[in-house]
Amino acid sequence: MYDNDLWFATINLPYRQKLELLRIYKTSDEILYNFKNSELIQKYKFDIEKINYIKDEMKKSGMKIVFWNDDDYPKVLKNYDDMPYGLFYMGNIKKLNELNYNVAIVGSRRCTQYGKDITTIISREISINGIGIISGMARGIDTYAHKICLENNGYTCAVLGCGADVIYPKENKNLYCQIIRNGCIISQYKPNTKPLPYNFPIRNKIISGLSNLVLVTEADIKSGSIITASSALEQGKDVGAVPGSVFSKMSRGTNKLIQDGAHVIKDIDDVFGILNFQKINFKKIRNNSSYSSMPENQRQIYDLVSDKPIHVDDIKRCLNIDIQELYELLFEMQLKNKILCLSGSYYVRVNDCL
Repeated sequence: MYDNDLWFATINLPYRQKLELLRIYKTSDEILYNFKNSELIQKYKFDIEKINYIKDEMKKSGMKIVFWNDDDYPKVLKNYDDMPYGLFYMGNIKKLNELNYNVAIVGSRRCTQYGKDITTIISREISINGIGIISGMARGIDTYAHKICLENNGYTCAVLGCGADVIYPKENKNLYCQIIRNGCIISQYKPNTKPLPYNFPIRNKIISGLSNLVLVTEADIKSGSIITASSALEQGKDVGAVPGSVFSKMSRGTNKLIQDGAHVIKDIDDVFGILNFQKINFKKIRNNSSYSSMPENQRQIYDLVSDKPIHVDDIKRCLNIDIQELYELLFEMQLKNKILCLSGSYYVRVNDCL
């Protein structure tokens, strides 16, 4: 019965105990029946008013819930005994079971331009290769990871430390709506649950649990993303970190992860190597009609720009072109989503397959 599942999902019982009860009694119906015949029912009583309230709130927001025994429950989470019996969600949760690879991209809320640029490049390459991106929709790195994934028509899942109907932070309202339309919002918490500090370490286990690799692009020592990386190690997952300047506070956490044995992520090939993933061969683009129809001067720029950032001065020197004309061409190519301008006047390709 749905109400019994909802009761079992929302009672304040440790996840490990819930799953142990499920192994013994098989269903929430049997668990509730046995609770009624013990003193436990006084502590974990079935309250129809609370159940109906949760159902009403779910209906208002369009929220759904998937239970441990359901086919749509993320299969990878069933490898652990400390995962929620129920997950509230909005969007397409089925995709999590359909994708072969998911990568968690996490990091500092107060990221630098360096962190933003690195996250942009890696998120773009991951997305165009059909790999899902998992993150927490927090400010900073999380937000950029989700946004870039969506901009490249990828699938992204945001795991929240509050109710799935609570937009946090509030400035991410548009992003929240886009994720629901093109990805999934997930939470183990009941509707209207506030984003309290102690909720986030628990949700970090779900982020790492859903992922084949946890990648920290920029973080200080005390960043919550370091907790996510620790959860990944406890779960036997790979952890990668992008090295940063020894003078940057926002790279102390990632540099420490590398010192402690995390994979060093210098470029996207390092990510694919960890996953043992064969990336799409984009070098066949010369036979692509989109490439062929590109004006000759833009093709020269496109041939020069790759997935490794190149400075505008180097482009000018290689092509021996007037700087004003070059900037006009670069601007036009950005509008056509062929290249991306990073901080410091560096450029990279947006999508090698055009």
